[in-house]
Amino acid sequence: MIQTESPRRNRPSIHPATQVIGSNLITVASGKGGVGKTVLAISLTQALAKSGKNVLLFDGDVGLANVDIQLGIMPEKDLASVVTGEMDLKDAVFNCAEGGFDLIAGRSGSGSLGTLSVGQLQKIRQDLANLSSSYDFIILDLGAGIDDAVRTLSGGAGPKLVVTTGDPTSLTDAYAYIKVTSQITPDADLRILVNMVKSEAEGKKVYEKLLTACRNFLNIAPPLAGIIEQDEKVSSAIRAQAGLMTRYPTSRAANAIDNLARYVLKGAA
Repeated sequence: MIQTESPRRNRPSIHPATQVIGSNLITVASGKGGVGKTVLAISLTQALAKSGKNVLLFDGDVGLANVDIQLGIMPEKDLASVVTGEMDLKDAVFNCAEGGFDLIAGRSGSGSLGTLSVGQLQKIRQDLANLSSSYDFIILDLGAGIDDAVRTLSGGAGPKLVVTTGDPTSLTDAYAYIKVTSQITPDADLRILVNMVKSEAEGKKVYEKLLTACRNFLNIAPPLAGIIEQDEKVSSAIRAQAGLMTRYPTSRAANAIDNLARYVLKGAA
C-alpha cells in the first residue's frame, strides 16, 4: 500500500516543470544492493507510461547495468557507445514497444562505464537534464552505494526516491545515501520508499526508524513516498525476464506501483 504523505512545504513537487531544467528527472537510489531498486524503477516507468505519459528509463548502474536483462531485451545501442564517443546520449535512446517507454541501457560488466570520470558523469547528467524537455518524466535507476557515479548522477534537480527494506544494513546504507546527498545538496528532494515488507504496519515502522535518524542527526524529515509489500510475483517476473506491470498487472506489487505512479502524477498536477 502506498502512503501519499505530503512533502515538506518548502519542497518542489514531483513536477515536469519548466522553471527548473531536469525537475522531472526522478532518481531511484539505495545505499544497498538487493532492495529491489531496479524492478521498482522499471515498474514505475511502465506504470507512468500506461497512464499515457511519455517516459524515459535511464540505466545508471554504471558497470553493472541490468535493466535490459531484467526485461529480456537486447538494445541495438547503449550507454557504452556514448562513452566511447560513437554517439550522443539522445541517439542512444531505444524504444521498448511492449512497455510503451524509451530506454537508455547500460552495459553489464563494461569497464569503461565503471571507470567514468566525474567530468564524464557530470556531462551525462547534464545531457539527461537537457533531454527532460522531451519527456514527461525521466526515471534514473542508480547503482547501489555512494560512490562517485551515484553522487554525481543523483545531483541536480528532481526527486530522489530512496529505497530501503527492513533489513538493518539496508536502513544504515539508505541513511548513508541520504546523509551524503543532503550534505552535497542541502535542499535535495529526498523521499523514502519502503520495499519488500510483510505488511503496511511493518513498513511504517521501517520508515519511522529511518525518519528518526534523519531528524536527530541530519535535521531533515524526508517524507514517505510509499510502502510496497512482499509479493512472489516480483520474483516470478524477474525469472521470466519480463516487466512486472505487463506480466502480472493485477498482482499486489503491481497495484502498489500503480499507487506510486499516482503519487508521482499527483505531484505533477
